[in-house]
Amino acid sequence: MANILICDDEQDIVSALKIYLAPEGYTLFEAYTGRQALDIVAHHEIHLILMDIMMPEMDGISATAKLREAYNIPIILLTAKSEDSDKVLGLNIGADDYITKPFNPIEVLARVRSQLRRYTTLGGMEVKPHRFVTGGVVLDDEAKTVTVDGDSVSLTPMEYNILRLLISHPGRVYSSAQIYEQVWNENAIGSEGAVAVHIRHLREKIEIDPSEPRYLKVVWGLGYKMEGDR
Repeated sequence: MANILICDDEQDIVSALKIYLAPEGYTLFEAYTGRQALDIVAHHEIHLILMDIMMPEMDGISATAKLREAYNIPIILLTAKSEDSDKVLGLNIGADDYITKPFNPIEVLARVRSQLRRYTTLGGMEVKPHRFVTGGVVLDDEAKTVTVDGDSVSLTPMEYNILRLLISHPGRVYSSAQIYEQVWNENAIGSEGAVAVHIRHLREKIEIDPSEPRYLKVVWGLGYKMEGDR
């Protein structure tokens, strides 16, 4: 069963999340600052992190950025409704999703299960063949690796799944809503911003010049596609 780290400076919130998650059989770790979260991840195998944004010592945004230097663990931000700009910033530096306080227990469980499923299977869609090539980009879905011009590229689970969807259907245009529904497996209402942030982050990793993408291209007014020599 998965190991989940809950990081929030409010004991009541940590306790509430433990009440939601404990019956599912997860092993739960607690942290109350970003620095504590980093220390726990360094010494334990963590499969998912629930990370508050506003915390002392090191906030959730800074902790997420630091974690992304070495780990691809799914990170779900815990945010207040007034922290919209922080949500976008968090997604931009590598968070995979967010949950808005006050929490709906059903939503918490659904998002945790969804992110853990993607992390353990990195997509889970049984598509043959398992190796996809577009230009210099190679995705091996059995080894769960991505290389660009022979160099290994480290992607978060969400970035991997977006790339996998697009590279497995080269030339096909997917709208933001279609990408969200297939990758997040949720209703796509209001999804454009989240998709755009992950696409931008993915471009920074696979393109030589993200402002002039060779592979991951936008079709204005329609969506995104993978393009290049196969």
